[in-house]
Amino acid sequence: MLKKIPCFLIVCLLILPVFSFAGIREVKFTGKTMGTTYHITVIADSDHTIDGLKEKIDQKLEDINKSMSTYRIDSEICRFNALNKADEKFAISEDFLEVLLVSRTVHQITDGAWDGTVNPLVSLWGFMSEKLPTKIPEKNEIDRILPHIGFDKIIISTDGHILKKDSEIKLDLASIAKGHGVDRVSELLLKNGFKNFIVEIGGEVYAAGNNIEKTPWRVGINTPDKNAPFDKVHKVIILTDMAMATSGDYRNLIEIDGQRYSHIIDPKTGYPVQKHVVSATIIAQTCTFADGLATAVMVMGPEKSLDLINHLKNVEGLIVVRNPDGSLTDHYSHALTP
Repeated sequence: MLKKIPCFLIVCLLILPVFSFAGIREVKFTGKTMGTTYHITVIADSDHTIDGLKEKIDQKLEDINKSMSTYRIDSEICRFNALNKADEKFAISEDFLEVLLVSRTVHQITDGAWDGTVNPLVSLWGFMSEKLPTKIPEKNEIDRILPHIGFDKIIISTDGHILKKDSEIKLDLASIAKGHGVDRVSELLLKNGFKNFIVEIGGEVYAAGNNIEKTPWRVGINTPDKNAPFDKVHKVIILTDMAMATSGDYRNLIEIDGQRYSHIIDPKTGYPVQKHVVSATIIAQTCTFADGLATAVMVMGPEKSLDLINHLKNVEGLIVVRNPDGSLTDHYSHALTP
């Protein structure tokens, strides 16, 4: 399974057609994948058939899970992580390669704020454990792991193989793979003739065309508060032919000696970030890119992130910061209006 805390809400619940008029049907599918759930709504007319569509969706997601799940010992990523030698070529699938190429781009443009090799530090801090830690790691433990962190220590070849420059490097793509799942399912729907649909996996979304009322899709961002219900909406985003991903730290915190620590680890320092960003939403052309960049924003902070976002083509962002008094401040990119 690929796990990441979902940080915003989209209302898609049933698996059967809900509305039908003028020969147009709204059909909903739901299921489980990557350690979370998916919800898909398609607008189908008389020319569309949905026979076998859910099976195609499930197979596509299963293929991705076989490739990048760190919970399946036979997955590509687990077999790559098990390699204990540097400079040994490892053949990978098209899905794995596509995610790694986008990952490399996000890693580069964020100056390493997004890093798919940071998981050993996340584990050290106790965020992967069912039992909450009672003390912070010793500095020497962090210093021991830091030299073996760095996405640039993985060589990616476009001919379909990768290799480690450091034998101790471990990959975890949970912060970007669900976005890829959204993109792949969206591609499948487009190839099957659907032009109006919305795909959501664990909070990451792609919306195409319009809803059954022929108006743009509306996607709600969850209120970034640990005690907020999952259906409490902070902001609503109008989304058409674009992807959206949200990352947040408000549902995965630990408290040690009165100090709260986020599960978002700075790959350069080995310590949880203290930038006061509680939620980062990115809108982009692909969900893979949006997913990775949203995670990077949590590390970079609002100022550097907005500067980057405002210089990227067809990318917008909403960054929510918690102030010392507990109030929230929304920071929007130039073209995203409040």
